[in-house]
Amino acid sequence: MRVIVWLVEGTWPACVDAARGYAPDASEVVLLHVAEPGVAGLAHGAFAGLLGRAGSEPDPEGRLVELGDTSAAELLAAAEARLGRPCTRLERVGRVEREVVAAAEDAGLLVLARDGDRSRLGPHSLGRAARFVVDHAPCPVLLVWPEGAPGLTTMPPPPPHS
Repeated sequence: MRVIVWLVEGTWPACVDAARGYAPDASEVVLLHVAEPGVAGLAHGAFAGLLGRAGSEPDPEGRLVELGDTSAAELLAAAEARLGRPCTRLERVGRVEREVVAAAEDAGLLVLARDGDRSRLGPHSLGRAARFVVDHAPCPVLLVWPEGAPGLTTMPPPPPHS
């Protein structure tokens, strides 16, 4: 079975721990990191918009690309060390939610963490990207709470009876 573990800054340890616990030893584990395109380009556009008023400062685009690559590599390395077993590292660039769904095309399991309001139970515990992935994943999904689930008292009240 191929297990995809979607790594996001801040919640990735819970995903790796879940994969360690739920993926059989014979499973192929793929650690996935997706970067949004265009952040460095936006910085370049802002820099270029200064029309020479930036002084002697270099265009920040190259530095931002370098920092993003380094950060992703460090995150993947830390996740692999935490996993403690051989795995594949996969880096993609694009619309995050669509890249995750595409990466899970031939997977037997996709592991991801809640990325919204994690202080209470309910649909708001999923952000836009995670909601899209849960709704469109072509395989079973293991959705984890990064810090442990909040208590049942945080569940929204039932709707009024008609």
